[in-house]
Amino acid sequence: METVIELRDVSYRYPRAEEESLKQVSLAVAKGKFIALMGPTGAGKTTLSLCLNGLIPQFLQGELQGEVRIGGEETREVRVQDLAKQVGLVLQDAESQIVGRTVGEDVAFGPRNFGVPLQEIHRRVAQALAKVRLNGYDQRSTAELSGGEKQRLVIAGVLALEPELLVMDEPASELDPEGRFQVYRTLDDLCREKERTILVVEHSSEEILHRAHEVIVLKHGKVAWQGIPEQLFRNIPLLQEFGIKPLPVSLLGWSFWQRGWIEGQDIPLDVAEAESLIRNLIGRPSLQNRVVPPSEPPARGKVHQEKEAEKSSLNSALIQITQLVHRFESGQIGVQGIDLTIEKGEFVALAGSNGAGKTTLAKHINGLLKPTEGEVIVKGLNTKDVDTAQLAKTVGYVFQNPDHQIFSVSVEKELEFGLKNAGFTRTEIAERITQALALTGLENYRQVHPYTLSKGERQFIAVASVLALTPEILVIDEPTTGLDWVGVEKIMKLLQQLHRKGTTILMISHDMDSVADYAERVIILREGQVMIDAPPWEAFADESMLRQAAVLPPQLCVLNQRLQDLGYSAQSAEEFRQALFQLIEEGERKPCL
Repeated sequence: METVIELRDVSYRYPRAEEESLKQVSLAVAKGKFIALMGPTGAGKTTLSLCLNGLIPQFLQGELQGEVRIGGEETREVRVQDLAKQVGLVLQDAESQIVGRTVGEDVAFGPRNFGVPLQEIHRRVAQALAKVRLNGYDQRSTAELSGGEKQRLVIAGVLALEPELLVMDEPASELDPEGRFQVYRTLDDLCREKERTILVVEHSSEEILHRAHEVIVLKHGKVAWQGIPEQLFRNIPLLQEFGIKPLPVSLLGWSFWQRGWIEGQDIPLDVAEAESLIRNLIGRPSLQNRVVPPSEPPARGKVHQEKEAEKSSLNSALIQITQLVHRFESGQIGVQGIDLTIEKGEFVALAGSNGAGKTTLAKHINGLLKPTEGEVIVKGLNTKDVDTAQLAKTVGYVFQNPDHQIFSVSVEKELEFGLKNAGFTRTEIAERITQALALTGLENYRQVHPYTLSKGERQFIAVASVLALTPEILVIDEPTTGLDWVGVEKIMKLLQQLHRKGTTILMISHDMDSVADYAERVIILREGQVMIDAPPWEAFADESMLRQAAVLPPQLCVLNQRLQDLGYSAQSAEEFRQALFQLIEEGERKPCL
């Protein structure tokens, strides 16, 4: 079988770096294979990707040793412009690849540069936009796209080149769940039907489980593991060692294995396997087979209504949004008819498809956007009447892309900037910087330039610079994007800690597992309007509405819905696990009708 990618003892050190990012990496990828490249942040995944199309060493010079061959040709000896005809590269930062004024112009840019006939360009542009769910966006300004829409645009631009090898660095990190599914289905089709070779850098296991032929794990710049996905994803300790998030149903299965109920090879990898396993465990002859009446699930909205009643009695409304409409200069509607109340101390998640209006809504809370119609009241202040600087004393805002708010020469200077503008004394500034760095785990990076750190670490810098101001409200846009499992756990635990201390959290997220595990309430938007407003496990039970909003519920929520006939009630992952443990231990089950 023809070898498309071949690395022989490849080591690479960035200019002025003390340590090598890649260390004697050797691997080969055959034509038509789908390869997932995984590992913790800083493992060398992006560096390896940049080697494959010649950007290393032709643009990022550094010190490269060993051989990198694409289609048998050494990348040092082929111009990047020529390699681009064979290798389509989607970078981790999608915005850095957008060059067109409109969506159509941007997708057509690559084929035009390669001299593709005009009629063929039109065909490729239409086909590529359809594959990433951007149909009808041809004339849309690229500046008005959401973060996820920009990522889909970049993928479309690479697909329009029709390269033999696709190298994609976290291509779906900013996409809604349905968008992730569509992108990976497209890659799967290209691999299996057109024999394209796919190499994807990915932190999430769910999308690649049944698609990747092989997983390669990097750690500290070396190949730490290589094999089929099923072997890796059933080995929970190994995943934890590599900083890879286990599948939720596999973690559940691992807890069954720890109790001696199943063998290691029985650990489920998807919802269907988990459902079958649980039903078999509950129904096995060795367990007691006592029938119990089903418990009554709470009425829809009950949990949320009780919390609302409790908080309303304290008169603690912090944010009041009434009939909010925002229309961009192009005439495009961002949000319309939004009515929301957010109480003091709530942890609220905003979810929905790319372009649904999540960021547009959030930017009204700190005054970055002003209502076209309606009003937004924050702690008694109408955002139309006050400037962003005044609102910033109450509302801290962390952007989806941390690089949009980082500009100083050191981490300390970055935190210092906002505090100086807020009028704090030198002593207060020093104290607040120390506290914020300790809270975010950045104490050792005080004098480090932010852009020498990883994107995940820069995310924590952006958070620290906001937390130093101790805002009552923290709005954070996609906090887990691009982070490995350790990073996700770290930032979500930080948000949980802030919430417990009384900070009101508004989190925009496509990470439905984090939403289900940490948020008290989820607001799901579709086309600028509120579709669902409920506690997460209640919201994720409405499959029809979720489908319309292009939201895929977490694995455990889906599994919970499929097991409802067993007669238990659960409103969180922990309640669900405990209910299953009890059912299995006692053999309680509802007979099939």
